[in-house]
Amino acid sequence: MNVSSFLIGNLPWCWLFLTIVFIVVEVLTFSLTTVWFACGSFVLVFLSFAPIPFRWQLLIFAVISFTFLIFTRPFVVKKLRIKSVPMNSDGLIGKKILVNEKISELEKGSVKVNGVVWSARTSDGSALEAGCECVIEAIEGATLVVSRPK
Repeated sequence: MNVSSFLIGNLPWCWLFLTIVFIVVEVLTFSLTTVWFACGSFVLVFLSFAPIPFRWQLLIFAVISFTFLIFTRPFVVKKLRIKSVPMNSDGLIGKKILVNEKISELEKGSVKVNGVVWSARTSDGSALEAGCECVIEAIEGATLVVSRPK
């Protein structure tokens, strides 16, 4: 008994195995791509009990999977889109502040914003002296990225 005759003789189990593989890949990647192939192979688990030749089963699998992928994926991706929630610190971007501690090319300095001291670095790697005015461009973790005002 060769491998192909074994697989043809156990098609429901093969389709079930493929369903599990596609689900595992989807869980690991969460790309909303292989889940549609899992749906197609799951349908074939039941269709494989009917006397349908294997090549037709493959065609049915491809049609079902690609139909789900093309017509439902965009809708599901849109519904599952994670919206970013603005943080209070996002309001700091664009604000003019003064440098507390010198910011050099190789070391971070500090700035004080609304009574809170933050570590800071410049966006272009330039140095800023203490007391110099700067503008907050971005926030990276607990570090403000600042630049000279334009």
